[in-house]
Amino acid sequence: MQPDEQLVGRCRDGEARAWERLVRRHQDRILNLAYQFTGNREESRDLAQEIFVHLYRKLDQYDSRRPFRTWFNSLARNLCIDHYRRRRQAPPVVGTPVEEIIGLRSSIESPARRVERRDRRETLMRAMDSLGEVSREAIVLKELQGHNLDEIAAMLGVPIGTVKSRLFRARIELGRAILKLRQAVSIPEGDLGL
Repeated sequence: MQPDEQLVGRCRDGEARAWERLVRRHQDRILNLAYQFTGNREESRDLAQEIFVHLYRKLDQYDSRRPFRTWFNSLARNLCIDHYRRRRQAPPVVGTPVEEIIGLRSSIESPARRVERRDRRETLMRAMDSLGEVSREAIVLKELQGHNLDEIAAMLGVPIGTVKSRLFRARIELGRAILKLRQAVSIPEGDLGL
């Protein structure tokens, strides 16, 4: 398999196949990232497309001495944050289940369990919407995207200690938001999927 950095070089030379391979290689990860910021399948598809268009326009700015994936993650993350900031003006959208995008849907579930899971998911999404940008980003990158601390530090351009403290504060903030929502609406105790 050809490294991303070589594919980028071929893209810069105008080779369409190299661009297609680069998109295919990263499309699932970028769609998942976009979904974590939008909470809506259609909106995440539009955002992912916007990210790839932006990437194509910025390929000439890529420094081949840096790993492409880290550079692209930063670019995608920044576009997701910008989109999220614009969207914060509108009421939160709770639509497609998080499980659907990350493949955790169980096919053998009772109706009561599905309702309980939906309520928990909605509570989690509302709690995520109430987080500050830094906290939401930390939770999305670590808990939902599964990046390790080194990767997050590289993407954000901050020391690992900063990532750890952001995650600590974000988890506390998320926990408080969930408790507040539970108090407002009586929701059964249980794991919300994090």
